[in-house]
Amino acid sequence: MGTIKEPQPVKLIVPMLAHQTQWFDQAEEALVRRFGAVDWRSDLLPFEATDYYVAEMGTPQWRCFVTFADLIDPGNLAQVKVTTNDIEQTSAIAGRRQINLDPGYVSLAKLVLATTKNQWHRIYIGQGIYAEVTLSYQHGGWRPQPWTYPDYGSAPYLAIMNGVRERYKRQLQSQPQSTATRQSG
Repeated sequence: MGTIKEPQPVKLIVPMLAHQTQWFDQAEEALVRRFGAVDWRSDLLPFEATDYYVAEMGTPQWRCFVTFADLIDPGNLAQVKVTTNDIEQTSAIAGRRQINLDPGYVSLAKLVLATTKNQWHRIYIGQGIYAEVTLSYQHGGWRPQPWTYPDYGSAPYLAIMNGVRERYKRQLQSQPQSTATRQSG
């Protein structure tokens, strides 16, 4: 029998998608109020992987990633997703989202993203939310899964995840685990 123990805290990451880039600043402000200080923000990346969001948001579309200074308990991911859905709804105009927020976390072994959409490879984590391992870290690099969206398997995204993982690794080395105080929104 294994010993039950608390999981290692993880690095909260929120990929953001919008047509108009000013929504990134507004969403980031709302995220900071709920999850604490942002410690990194990516450059803007053109988003052309799918036209899924075009009817709702328009084109062109941009992706931006943010990570947070406080590590979180991975068990709080469902509440984080509920909170980001609330932020999306608050910014909606005439029922159309202006920004899409897909929170997740980076651990040393994986990138996990939260979603409201159930599929065969996703695990229910409560509050109407599912989680999937989008990327796994094996043999010194990130590996996409068969279900990983193509953009997450691209060289620019993998480079971003490498940087996030390295920052997280340094953060773990410099802080006692008890400093992972931020829980959820």
